[in-house]
Amino acid sequence: MPAPARAHTPALLVLEDGRTFRGDSYGAPGETFGEAVFSTGMSGYQETLTDPSYHRQVVVMTAPHVGNTGMNDEDPESSRIWVAGYVVRDPARRPSSWRSQRSLDDALRDQGVVGISGIDTRALTRHLRDRGAMRVGISSTETSPDALLQRVRESSQMSGANLSDEVSTNEAYVVPAAGEKRFTVAALDLGIKANTPRMMAQRGIETHVLPATASLDDVLATQPDGLFFSNGPGDPAATTSQVEVLQGALERGLPYFGICFGNQLFGRALGFGTYKLTYGHRGINQPVMDRTTGKVEVTAHNHGFAVDAPLDGSTPTPFGVATVSHVCLNDDVVEGLELRDDAGTLKAFSVQYHPEAAAGPHDAAYLFDRFVSLIEEGRSPVTRSPEAPADPSPGLVTGAGAPSSTTGGDA
Repeated sequence: MPAPARAHTPALLVLEDGRTFRGDSYGAPGETFGEAVFSTGMSGYQETLTDPSYHRQVVVMTAPHVGNTGMNDEDPESSRIWVAGYVVRDPARRPSSWRSQRSLDDALRDQGVVGISGIDTRALTRHLRDRGAMRVGISSTETSPDALLQRVRESSQMSGANLSDEVSTNEAYVVPAAGEKRFTVAALDLGIKANTPRMMAQRGIETHVLPATASLDDVLATQPDGLFFSNGPGDPAATTSQVEVLQGALERGLPYFGICFGNQLFGRALGFGTYKLTYGHRGINQPVMDRTTGKVEVTAHNHGFAVDAPLDGSTPTPFGVATVSHVCLNDDVVEGLELRDDAGTLKAFSVQYHPEAAAGPHDAAYLFDRFVSLIEEGRSPVTRSPEAPADPSPGLVTGAGAPSSTTGGDA
């Protein structure tokens, strides 16, 4: 059977520096704005679309063919699509996978995500590499580039944006351990992906996922053996409350593991600054060296900000001695931090990339085992503060299928 004919509705893409592309409407009709970024992944687009870290970003896919395997209900990283817009060159006319339940085009349309297809995504990517990530507008209703450009320049910027509250769960929930429970971890949902508590569950960890607004008392009320900060969107320099929670946990000796945004907040808690990368790291093919082992990993990334820490030597902090543990081999960006006490014992660590990456790569999955070892070696009677309630917050949603990233009441 031939593929159904696609209606060609003209669409317009305008970057904030005036560069303009014309193509066809893809996904929902209408108009959208966000930060234009490009992703180098050739697979895993469903995980990318449902990653809350992409909130308020318009994702340009460098792979020319997108949508070949459709969309299903098993692979999402949260319960909705988060990208502000989607840019592809040659979308699949018909999905071809036994797991597909709907087309990518239909999924974007159903969730109101405005996109554009049929443009030279290679030229657009090269432009963003040269000029840097910038604001962009996509419209199937506006025909004037100048008019759309004006609205692009009036739209919000990513720098200075505090977005974790917008993508976090509204209520705490528990993901139980798979099999025998070994540990309890409090996880701050700053834009957590579903695979993170799943990978912890596989290691005997019961994960208490808490809203981004959780206090230190909320964390300690779970009587945790460890603390985890997730990935998430926004400018880490615009966040203060979570940094204070983390500093309080470090003062109490609570083992800590952070991913992506959790790495940036760990850096700030230790006294380092953060800065915006020119065009960021996004995709599933970024080489990173783990300096603690000397091994090079192929890793998944999605970050536009980085920690400003010295690559060599150590830095004394109020909580111990900090060092850079991982570095990107493409551009020497800090990709991981470690905190040790004066005796050299590991107390906390974080990475800028995604060891929980689905659909992969899986080179860095060992970091969850490292977290388990950290908890085992540093397990101590770190408990709730005296004024905290004896039991976890009432009304917890319990179960591996509990919703993740439920901001706005519909996620």
